Amino acid sequence: MQELRLLCWAVLLGLVQSCPEPCDCGEKYGFQIADCAYRDLEAVPPGFPANVTTLSLSANRLPGLPEGAFREVPLLQSLWLAHNEIRTVAAGALSPLGHLKSLDLSHNLISDFAWSDLHNLSALQLLKMDSNELTSIPRDAFRSLSALRSLQLNHNRLHTVAEGTFTPLTALSHLQINDNPFDCTCGIVWLKTWALATAVSIPEQDNIACTSPHVLKGTPLSRLPPLPCSAPSVQLSYQPSQDGAELRPGFVLALHCDVDGQPAPQLHWHIQTPGGTVEIASPNVGTDGRALPGTPAASSRPRFQAFANGSLLIPDFGKLEEGTYSCLATNELGSAESSVNVALATPGEGGEDALGRRFHGKAVEGKGCYTVDNEVQPSGPEDNVVIIYLSRAGSPETAAAGEGATGQQLPGLFLLGQSLLIFFLASF
Repeated sequence: MQELRLLCWAVLLGLVQSCPEPCDCGEKYGFQIADCAYRDLEAVPPGFPANVTTLSLSANRLPGLPEGAFREVPLLQSLWLAHNEIRTVAAGALSPLGHLKSLDLSHNLISDFAWSDLHNLSALQLLKMDSNELTSIPRDAFRSLSALRSLQLNHNRLHTVAEGTFTPLTALSHLQINDNPFDCTCGIVWLKTWALATAVSIPEQDNIACTSPHVLKGTPLSRLPPLPCSAPSVQLSYQPSQDGAELRPGFVLALHCDVDGQPAPQLHWHIQTPGGTVEIASPNVGTDGRALPGTPAASSRPRFQAFANGSLLIPDFGKLEEGTYSCLATNELGSAESSVNVALATPGEGGEDALGRRFHGKAVEGKGCYTVDNEVQPSGPEDNVVIIYLSRAGSPETAAAGEGATGQQLPGLFLLGQSLLIFFLASF
């Protein structure tokens, strides 16, 4: 009903509106056509009849397409904009054109394109964006274009294409992607495999070639040799302070994220504490533990210190640092994540830690030290939990528990030999 009202409104407006002065408007083969090509235009002219279905603005001097540029022509099915000087297509410039079937933006200077506008163009069958300055395409750029049959992206500045970019294009029969400066790294290997297996016609495959690395320059993607590629893997381990050191409440907890993958993955820490979420792009400190220039705490030592070797130090671990610690490794082939929950608790008759897990435990005297008889019930079998038990401050047992083989008094922690007693629930 809404489309019918829109159509009636468009027809009525079409009867009373005149054509923009530089253009020619009329009917041909049953289509309402507005021809504004070769008019030396520097902007989309106003005043089009609303029932126009084909609009040609090719071979003008348009520098860009602003939001709402085609609001007057909601029934447009074909839009020709080739051979202009368009550099930017703003968000909202194309999204109102839900009936559009053919869009030609070729032979421009486009480097800034509102890819999200394509999400509303589900009727699109032809998309020509060749001979522009495009450097990248979002993975979800074509997610709504299930009717698209022909896509031309050749002669741009694309360095890579994310795996899955063409998956939504179930009707695609023709793809041109030649003459782009592709980086032939692990992230492009999928395109070689897909291009060799797909039924989509891909012409000029010898010109779909590597620009970098130098050793592969000029190599067609179809003849790319095997590359040593592997998706990231991570293993998270943890170590509280140093054995035999004087351990007190507020000790240093060290987590280490051992990362593997080719190309070398980038490491990111995600920390969820009672006070909120902390995101850290590793590293944020140098080898001396001081914040790197440009980081939020550049003048001090951060609360969470992420080193380039994959280690994370929490110099003053306490109740406020309890929570879930996750390391995430990402490279061109994907990502991997490992997490551990860390809780600091006091043994006694029972209770609940900061993560909401019930525990109970008591200190039992051992040979030269104290051990802890404990039971922790995680919220699920998949949980990884580290429960660090502190003794009651000032109790006689504390001093006795801290007398180890070194003779040092280590108040605040139960020890087993010279090592901090930590309970690991579930394996990594």
